[in-house]
Amino acid sequence: MIRIAYVSTYPPRRCGLATFTEHLRQSIDGVRGPSDGDRVIVLYNESDGDDAYRHNPAYWPLPAQNRTAYAEMAKRVNESDIDVVVLQHEFGIFGGEAGEYILDFIAALEKPLVTTFHTVFAEPPLPYRPIQEKIAAASDAIIVMNRQAIPYLVKAFGLPEEKIVYIPHGAPGPSSENRDSLRRRLGFSGRKVMLTFGLLSRGKGIESVLAALPGVVRKVPEALYVIAGQTHPEVKKREGEAYRDELKALIHRLGLDGHVRMEDRYFSEEELIDYLTACDLYVTPYPGMQQITSGTLAYAVGVGRPVVSTPYEHARDLLQGCEELLLPYGDTTAWEERLGQLLADEAALKRWEEKVRQIGANTHWPRVGEQHVALFARMCAAKRGEVKTIGTVSH
Repeated sequence: MIRIAYVSTYPPRRCGLATFTEHLRQSIDGVRGPSDGDRVIVLYNESDGDDAYRHNPAYWPLPAQNRTAYAEMAKRVNESDIDVVVLQHEFGIFGGEAGEYILDFIAALEKPLVTTFHTVFAEPPLPYRPIQEKIAAASDAIIVMNRQAIPYLVKAFGLPEEKIVYIPHGAPGPSSENRDSLRRRLGFSGRKVMLTFGLLSRGKGIESVLAALPGVVRKVPEALYVIAGQTHPEVKKREGEAYRDELKALIHRLGLDGHVRMEDRYFSEEELIDYLTACDLYVTPYPGMQQITSGTLAYAVGVGRPVVSTPYEHARDLLQGCEELLLPYGDTTAWEERLGQLLADEAALKRWEEKVRQIGANTHWPRVGEQHVALFARMCAAKRGEVKTIGTVSH
């Protein structure tokens, strides 16, 4: 059995990467069985402490801002019986400018390395470019969660395409609770519910949905837009709840008080799945077209909900064949017409639900775990000279 060291943040830290890594670990264990030899190298901020990880032998805490700790951790891995290191890479979780401290870990590492890039640029800018280039060169295999990321990496860094593997962002399936029961419990009965969830911050495009909503309500009086999630902690540090207050003022000014519900709290994963299962439409109106990965979109598609979105990178890739659901950012008329049309047409919603459910079935965590285990097996075989290439592109 292949022994894995995961490098990432990890629960109880509330962070998308932490949740992703926990689910990845669980899905891999579900395929090949749990291994006492696996380890999680957990990035943590010293201000928060490592109490949650220190007393469990499965966790090897790594203080993110302590540069010398990175090479020391690599040495610990080298001296262990770990077979493969699986790095979840996002620039913001490692110390140094653009997370450069992780390069010290990689330079000292002697074990096979698989890196998942959670951010990929079409044209990598400074200071990120040299860091990502060095990580890519040192990795034995690279996982991306968007097929478009493959040509981006090949062009930017001259990587061989066979080194890069597409595996979709993992997602849960729908809630096991009856949907009508869920809708009653969540207060959605008799409403046509649009949902956006995630940490609240500027730049998510929520204002553009609110601008279209008066027209939607004229056509579908029972329409309800649910905005679920706390304000992003960094935003809250910087400006408190100013942005949430601005949205509330806009809602009131547009006469939408009875048609928008803002839920300012932390949502457990179970609650998010319930809300996704119960809603009629999931909405991601992001203005940034370069967003290569969206965990919230992956979850909505995994649960099988119809999605209306701007055509950012991940939406275009994941929703292939559903281009009618992709609308230009800020085109209030287009959003008003499409949202109103879908919410008023139950048969159309059902057709889109079936199409999205078929896409989502390939993203469920057990399937994603299988693809990771198969990749690790190919990589180990390649190391032994049994196969020539590691990567195969999944579709």
